[in-house]
Amino acid sequence: MLLDPSVPDATTSPEAHWSLDLSGEWRCALDPDGVGELEQWFRRALPAEAPTVALPGSIQHQGLGDPVGVDTPWTGSIVDRSYFTDERYAPYREPGNVAVPFWLQPRVYYRGAAWFQREVEVPAGWEQRDVVLALERVHWESTVWLDDRRVGTERSLTTAHRFDLGRLSPGRHLLTVRVDNRAVVDVGPNAHSVSDHTQGNWNGIVGALSLTAEPEVTIRRVRVVPDVAARSALVKVDVAAGRGGAGVGSVRVSARRSNVSGEVPGEHEAGPVHATFAAEHSRDLGERGLTAGGTHVDVLLPLGDDALTWDEFGPALYELTVELVTDVHGTEHRHVARTVFGLREVGVEETQVTVNGRRTFIRGTLESCVFPLTGYPPTDVGSWRRIIEVCRAHGLNLLRFHSWCPPEAAFVAADEAGFYVQVEGPVWANQGAALGEGRPVDAFLFDETRRILDAYGNHPSFIMMAHGNEPGGRDAEFLASWVATWRAYDPRRLYTSGAGWPAIVENDFDNIPDPRAHRWGEGLESRLNGRPPETESDYAEWVRARPRPIVSHEIGQWCAYPDFAETSRYTGLMRPKNFGIFADFLSQAGMADQAEAFLHASGRLQVLCYKEDIEAALRTEGFGGFHLLGLSDFPGQGTALVGVLNPFWESKGYCTPEEFARFCGPTVPLARLPRRVWSADEEIRFEVQVAHFGPTPLDADVRWHLRDTTGTEVGSGTVARGAHIPVGNGTRLGPVVVPAELAPSPARLTLTVTVEDAAGALFENDWDLWVYPGGAAEPPAGLLVTSEIDAAVASAADGGTVLLELGPEDIGNDVALGFTPAFWNTAWTEGQAPHTLGVLHDPAHPVFRHFPTEGFTDWQWWELLHGAKAMLLDELPPQLRPLVQPIDTWFEARRLGVLFEAKVGRGRIMVSSLNLDASGRGAARQFRTSLFEYLGSADFAPAGLIEPSALRSVLR
Repeated sequence: MLLDPSVPDATTSPEAHWSLDLSGEWRCALDPDGVGELEQWFRRALPAEAPTVALPGSIQHQGLGDPVGVDTPWTGSIVDRSYFTDERYAPYREPGNVAVPFWLQPRVYYRGAAWFQREVEVPAGWEQRDVVLALERVHWESTVWLDDRRVGTERSLTTAHRFDLGRLSPGRHLLTVRVDNRAVVDVGPNAHSVSDHTQGNWNGIVGALSLTAEPEVTIRRVRVVPDVAARSALVKVDVAAGRGGAGVGSVRVSARRSNVSGEVPGEHEAGPVHATFAAEHSRDLGERGLTAGGTHVDVLLPLGDDALTWDEFGPALYELTVELVTDVHGTEHRHVARTVFGLREVGVEETQVTVNGRRTFIRGTLESCVFPLTGYPPTDVGSWRRIIEVCRAHGLNLLRFHSWCPPEAAFVAADEAGFYVQVEGPVWANQGAALGEGRPVDAFLFDETRRILDAYGNHPSFIMMAHGNEPGGRDAEFLASWVATWRAYDPRRLYTSGAGWPAIVENDFDNIPDPRAHRWGEGLESRLNGRPPETESDYAEWVRARPRPIVSHEIGQWCAYPDFAETSRYTGLMRPKNFGIFADFLSQAGMADQAEAFLHASGRLQVLCYKEDIEAALRTEGFGGFHLLGLSDFPGQGTALVGVLNPFWESKGYCTPEEFARFCGPTVPLARLPRRVWSADEEIRFEVQVAHFGPTPLDADVRWHLRDTTGTEVGSGTVARGAHIPVGNGTRLGPVVVPAELAPSPARLTLTVTVEDAAGALFENDWDLWVYPGGAAEPPAGLLVTSEIDAAVASAADGGTVLLELGPEDIGNDVALGFTPAFWNTAWTEGQAPHTLGVLHDPAHPVFRHFPTEGFTDWQWWELLHGAKAMLLDELPPQLRPLVQPIDTWFEARRLGVLFEAKVGRGRIMVSSLNLDASGRGAARQFRTSLFEYLGSADFAPAGLIEPSALRSVLR
């Protein structure tokens, strides 16, 4: 709710102003030993030599703090502590060269108290009003003195700190604010509200800083409860009366509809365009309740039969003004409050979320308070508009704020855009913290929840809330009460106990981690690693087992290689010294020139996995939705490079928003394919499904197209004409039968399904398929195929041509080779498999002449990688580059290979640790065919010579 204190009292001139902006220069003194209160620093001006800082801002961003050292007291868990002992990290522990691998590193670090002080000039005419100091966002605890009087302490991480300074004499006063960023309450060391994993444990004040002279009687809170069916809103006004006693008065409520106009060049600010609609209503307070404590009044505001609703497709906003006029002992007082609201109701229909009665599929990603330039969240609307525009361009409709609550500006931007938000309390009570055990965090969470709902509850974008993330302790028992309490207090949104767990009966929806393609600890047994590729899997059994909507918790977590070119973007507080370490490791392994190729190849595999993860959710009829982890990179927890975007919400160059939105959006065509690899003599059979969560049902033509790599269409057909597609994802059409022998094989073909409605709107999605000829692969004459290294060495030494096939039992390293890229990252997961990020290869190399590929891991590689083992090549000549190279995790940067060629003695050898078992496996059979063709040709002419001892080193 936005209070407007600038409206003058009726007894004063219209030119009077009742608010002072306190932004600007403040003197600052650090108090690491906590002696300032004991020494009463507030009684006198801070020393002249004390530095000045600009507020709003943080001290660290302005260079105040200590150099980062090995013993820096970070806020956040460090799972892999090898940094402190491993000799590899010894150079990065040296004074003056300290660099940590587990998160972004601030230029300076400070944890403790900081004192901010300035003089304020109280205007004449303010002496009959109470003066309030408001600090929009403080990290973390603030204590205020005016002159030598202690005013009080606030400790909210989510809403403004407000201090009633009382009635002040006109003239100059000394205002002192002490901010302490140490843990006031144990909300969990990894909570994104406080942790060095993301925003950093900053100290300061950001957003609006103001002094306001308030009238005797004020509007304390306005809550707007929309009624979509009645096209009205119940405006609930709480009035606070000061020391003047009883009185009479009236409340006038008015609203007008506003729509957001286009951007203003340069400013990127949108201005409201007011329509002709206006509604107002008033209510007398009477003498019944206006006592020294205040009163409340409810005003029903009709909006008209043509009132517009608010949602992701039509975000109609209403600007509400509440004017309070009171007479207390013959003196008139006026106060005005302004807020926005939307005619919006969120609910549940069976197992899906509804917005204004229409089924909605949640397509969310996390915002974890990652702002590397400042180290603290922006409080301007423009910054949040940009983030939301990026998310929407990728087909998303929700931001989940993981264990923190954003500033007012984020809600404003989301309201304008019709974008949904899930807000959480500033709590991740785990890793030592816990809920429901009588610790201070229990009361703090309830206090913070009330503050969040009171401050931001009118915003229509605020449709979901969780207490925080992944709790520990007596969480189910405690959070059952939390859900029930706040649903009763403010039923305008859906509540769930926590992001991750527990799934309790009190929840409106369950935000759980089980229905996703890869879960914690599954490793190489996860669906995408352990089962052949297909596009039929869904989570129907989870929907049947739950009476509430399920929104999958943190799906994806697929890593890409670091983008070392990104480091130039870090021009503010945070520095990517972790990237410097990883670049050094890569250079030491002789692979620095491959960094960009590693990024692209791993990134394309990442996109491939996100596509299947999202489509599995969309295929599940009655499913509630998902939260990605994530669309953008997460810089902490060991360095989790899980986004197709970097921490600045910018592209990393291997995926466009348009590509992502093909499989992630309000309307997505889906193909249910039993497999990805087919024989040329087989018909390709599949079923079409449409996940349609647009504004209205569709009547559409549905078609399929099959194209080769040149874009030439080799087949097409109509699935349905004029098909009625209701809102939901239960529409299935087909089966579709694609005739055999449509194109020469082997080939990579792209299946595209289009949905075109009567108005010409086109939705399309696509899937790559591989079609191979039948027949067994035969080795060329003179080729020795063996799994015995001694026989291979002996034959090559005599001038023979050898294919050495090594199985996982032959290779003794601990590299876990998977199909998917690493999950989250190997440091935070304590080495969970897989350890690799796909394979890199040159698709133009003749070994792939009969095995179409694009240089990165695609679905046809699954058979070759499943059950395979990577070889360590660090004892081979550095100039030897494998033909197929697994990309190792950036923490290790080992030279790996699964296929390489070399000269041994007078002969030639190809060494493979791929799974080349061709029995019933079309892709493996075809690769074996292509490999044999190459080994029998003149193209097989390895340039590098290796010694037998070096060859044997790959077995360790």
